[in-house]
Amino acid sequence: MAGPSPAPPRIFDPTRRMAVRGRMMRQQQRPGAARFVMDDMVEDVLERLAFIRAEPRRALVIGDWTGALAKALEIGGAEIVRADPAPGCAQICIDEEAPLPAENVDLLVSLALLDTVNDLPGALIHIRRALAPGALAIASFAGAGSLPSLRSAVLAADADRPAARLHPMVDVRAGAQLIQRAGWSDPVVDSHALRVRYGSLDRLIGDLRDQGMGNVLVSRAPRLDPAAYARAQEAFAAQADEDGRVTEIFEIITLSGRRPQDRIAV
Repeated sequence: MAGPSPAPPRIFDPTRRMAVRGRMMRQQQRPGAARFVMDDMVEDVLERLAFIRAEPRRALVIGDWTGALAKALEIGGAEIVRADPAPGCAQICIDEEAPLPAENVDLLVSLALLDTVNDLPGALIHIRRALAPGALAIASFAGAGSLPSLRSAVLAADADRPAARLHPMVDVRAGAQLIQRAGWSDPVVDSHALRVRYGSLDRLIGDLRDQGMGNVLVSRAPRLDPAAYARAQEAFAAQADEDGRVTEIFEIITLSGRRPQDRIAV
C-alpha cells in the first residue's frame, strides 16, 4: 500500500509573498505605477473568451488586483467572485494550495500568481475541482523566458559567488505536464513575450516592484553591496542597443483546460 505523498519542496516564503503583494498595492496608488503585465493578461483572457464565444454565468477571478477582468465579465452578464491570497486585494482572501471557496463555476481565471506557489500541482487540482463539469480554467503567469537581461546583470554582480536572487520558473513543456497531471481535459499551453525597453536597471527594478514581481524565495540572498550593484548596472547597460536602451522580456505562459465531464453510467 502506497504511503502519503511527500510534501512539496518549500521554495517560496508565503510571508514574503504577502509582503511583496502588499507593497505592490501601495505602489499602485502612485501616479504612473507600472501595470503592463496584468493589463496584458487581462486583455489576453478577454480575447480568448471572445474567440471561443464563452459567456460565463458565474466566474471566479483570482489575482486580478486591477478589477478590470471582473468588470468586463460583469458587463457581459456574469456573476463574479473576486479572490486573492493577500487580504484586502479582493472580496475573498484565499490560499491557492487549499480548496477554493467556490464550486461549479463556469469560468475560473488565475492571473500572475501560480509562479510563486510551492505546490503548483495541488493548486491546479483545486482549480479543476472548483469548476463545473466541462467548465473552463485559464491561468497566466510569468514563465521561464522572463528577465534574461536582469538575470545576466545579477550574475555579473555576484561574480564567482552567484546567489539565488531570481525565481525558478515554469516553461511551456513543464506547464503541459502539470495540467495533464492535474487532470485538466482539453489542455492547452502557450506563451507570448512582452518586450519592454529600459534606459536603466533602476527603472526595470522599479517596474518589478510596482507589479509584485519581487523576490519571495525562502532562501534570502545577501543584499548587493554598492560595488556589486555597480557591476550589475554596468552589465545591464552593456546589453543596450545603439539608442542606449535594453530590451527586457516578460514571457507570459497561459495554461487553459476544462474539468472533465462527469461520466454517465450505462
